Order: sequence, then C-alpha cells, then structure tokens
Amino acid sequence: MKSQAETAPPWIRGALVCAYQLFITLGIFLAAVFNLGTYDHQKNSSASWRIVIGLGWIFTIGLGLGILTFSETPRYAYRQGRVDEARETLMRVYAAPANHWAIHSQMEEIDSKLRAESQVKTGFIGGYVEMFGAPRMAYRIALGVALQMFQQLTGANYFFYYGTTIFQSVQISSFITQVILNTINFGVTFIGLYLVEHYGRRKSLILGSIWMFICFLIFASVGHFLLDIDTPTNTPTAGIVLIVFAAIFVLGYATTWGPMVWTLIAEIYPSKYRAKAMALATASNWTWNFLIAFFTPFITNDIDFRYGYVFAATNVVGGLIVYFFCMEGQGRTLEEIDTMYVQHVNPKESAHWVAPPPEEIARIRREAGTGEEDSVTNTANDSAEDQKHSSLPRNEHTEHV
Repeated sequence: MKSQAETAPPWIRGALVCAYQLFITLGIFLAAVFNLGTYDHQKNSSASWRIVIGLGWIFTIGLGLGILTFSETPRYAYRQGRVDEARETLMRVYAAPANHWAIHSQMEEIDSKLRAESQVKTGFIGGYVEMFGAPRMAYRIALGVALQMFQQLTGANYFFYYGTTIFQSVQISSFITQVILNTINFGVTFIGLYLVEHYGRRKSLILGSIWMFICFLIFASVGHFLLDIDTPTNTPTAGIVLIVFAAIFVLGYATTWGPMVWTLIAEIYPSKYRAKAMALATASNWTWNFLIAFFTPFITNDIDFRYGYVFAATNVVGGLIVYFFCMEGQGRTLEEIDTMYVQHVNPKESAHWVAPPPEEIARIRREAGTGEEDSVTNTANDSAEDQKHSSLPRNEHTEHV
C-alpha cells in the first residue's frame, strides 16, 4: 500500500489503494466456494478441510513467482545507483515520457528523501520517538489506528467468519449463504473503486456508517425478537429477513469501509514517516480482527443476535470519527494532505480547502519537519519548464476528479 500510495498519480490513487481490499474480497470469495465444494463432495471425510488448506499453497506459490517478475521499486533502484531504471519504472507507472513534470517530481522527491535519510541516524527507537514528536503525527497515528479498529468493528467479519454458524440457526444452507454474501462482497467492491474517486472519502464513509448501522439494527432486532432460535422453521420469514439484511449490510461495507479505510491510512501520513505509521495502523486492524474472531463465539452464546446492537453502535462512532477528524483527500497530492493536517484545517471544510502554491506548501512542510529539504521546492521551480516539453498537460487528469 505504501508503494501504491507514493507512486500512483493523485487522480487514481484512491482506486489503486482500494484494489488491495478488492483482492482480499476475491480470496474470501474463493475460500467460500472451495468450502462449499469440499463440503458437498467430502462431507464425511477429513478431506473436506484438508483440501481447502492445501489449495492455499497454489496461491502462495503463484504470488511468490509473480513477485519475481516485478521491477524493483523506483526508490530501491535509485538507492542502488540505477537511476535510469528508476526513471523507466516511473514512466511505466505514469504512462508519461521522461520529460513529464510528474516523472521529474518523483525523481526529485526520491533523491531528496534518500539524502535526508542518509544524514539522519536516529535508530529504531529514536525513529519512533521522532515520529510521535513531529507536528500532528501523534494525532494522525491515533486516527489511523482508530480507523482500522472501527473497520473491524463494523461487524463485517461477524458474517464472514461465522456466517456458516449464524445461518444454521435459520435452517438455510449456511455454505450457500456464505457464497452469496461473499459474491456480493467481491462484486460490489468494484463500485467502491468508483465511489472513492468520484464522491470522496468522507461522504462515502459517513454514508456507509449510517447504512451499516441501520442494517445491524434491523438484523439484531429481527434475530432477537422475531426469530424462534430453538425451532427456526416456525419463523421462516424472520430467517429470510436476516439473510436479506446481511446481504444489504455487505453491500454497504464493501463499497465504503472495506476498501476506503486503506486509502485513508495511505494518504494521511507524510512520506518521511509513512512506513512506520502505516505499520501501527495495520497492526490495529489485525489485532481487532483477532479479537473479534476469538470472542465472537462466546459473546453470541450469551447474547445471541443482540450482538448486532454492539456493531450498530460502533458504526455510529466510526462515522463520527470520520466526520470530525478525517480530511478529504480526493484529487489532492500527498503533500497537500500533509499540509492540511499541519495547518489544522477543519476536517469538515477540507473538501473546499484551497491549497497554497507548491512553493508555499514546500515551505510549510519543511518548517514543520514533515517535508523534505529540496524536493517539492525544486519541483515547483522546474515543473513549469518541464510542462512545456511534456506530452500531457499537468491538469489533464486532475480536472476530472
């Protein structure tokens, strides 16, 4: 994600980072299909679970071999002295000639960043101390950790991990139900790739929170008050309603909180600290992922479908966090987003914030300690000349965002 955020042009950065979640949903969908297939044909044999686990090796080997065909990242190539290779990689990413302003900008940033890193010897602990002390970084780290926590607390994994158990109680084939939910999850994530670049991060996440809150409120109420848990066949309509609102919930999640949180945490940190800060945010995601997976069976045994009220409440809190604390990054460069946080721009007004000239952004970030010494300033001074020779106007894409 860090590589995607730093190399992708602003007009497709959100969609490209969201693609990370898209392929996660593809993996979950395939797992549901494999589970159904092995259950139907090997239900009385240990092969029903051994085959599923074994199939994971195919994708692991494919991923490993595929990585061998990738080019090195521009930054790594530049560090090794292979400047031309770094430039060629950027040219492929941007689909632009060598004299395009975007290529020049990235090469300047890489050069400045590597020189700055070679001069600073803070060590492992010192690097984290410096990061938390940088302007608004503690705020942004806490925000990233909270966003990843509330992505898990939307309750999506309640359905994805325990759907087969949940829907057994309504006498519907739980394996088929999982395939249906995961088909929706994968298919509508493509919609999320569109929404993130055309309707923005804030509006989409807030509407997603409201959507999921309503779905869990209805799901929990129907499950607790209308479903006969002991004899589900007595209340078939309630069972159908549970399936329908689980599917509607997945539709809302897969188009908003599923992919877009990854985009946000890839944008809100300056490049100087992005790797460390994203690591902390991602650790929050997997920690809460484990906690929900571990404790859900015990909680549902005690409070049954009322567990949905917990997720309804956390969806409201997640939406409020986005409303009060998240900046809108649609169509903005990473430097502009960093500047908004440094200048304490009101998140509610961030979508309409007018960015200063590049030279001013460079000065603000340099004085705050979140920018590089020369990269943005040099880029601003040189980009006008480069643009004369470029085959693409500088604003050709950003005008359409």
